[in-house]
Amino acid sequence: MIESLRQHIAHRLGREPENIQQVLSHFEEIATKRGDHLLQAGDVCHYVYFVVEGCLQVYVMDKNGNESTREFYIEDQWVTDIFGFQHQSPSTEFIKCAEPSKLLRIHFNSFQTLSQQVPQFAAIYKQILEVSYTNTVYRVNTLMALDALDRIKWLMEHKPKIMSRLSSKLIASYLGISPETMTRLKAKL
Repeated sequence: MIESLRQHIAHRLGREPENIQQVLSHFEEIATKRGDHLLQAGDVCHYVYFVVEGCLQVYVMDKNGNESTREFYIEDQWVTDIFGFQHQSPSTEFIKCAEPSKLLRIHFNSFQTLSQQVPQFAAIYKQILEVSYTNTVYRVNTLMALDALDRIKWLMEHKPKIMSRLSSKLIASYLGISPETMTRLKAKL
């Protein structure tokens, strides 16, 4: 699994840094089952995860227990509760395995150490933050302007892997539509 992270870092930086072993030694391999939670709302987020295999869902719950998905993360992507992790404060989000997953994780303390000692690692984290922010803002702004059918079409065009891998219920929570609407509209496509 660690080889996936080595390749990811080398690709991000355009080369493999000389201190790559120092970085990789701070990561721990974990395997999860579908439905496992890596973070519950109210808990402090102590880890950043790199997805080697599988799919993770980041979501919030409303007062009625309905999920609203912020994002899905698949292979070769990073996931954490960015605000909660940075500030080591209670999270407002959940992180759940939407599929069985193989992950690499790094603890907050190791993360802070690497960010100070290895400038390339800090640069990668900055890229992660920028990509996460850009993707979230783009998705929210785009989806707000579309009706339900166009939201489904947008997802099919921009994130086809998500459409083929996940249940209609999960996809509906990502698109901000009801599962019933999702099922009805998918039949029209």
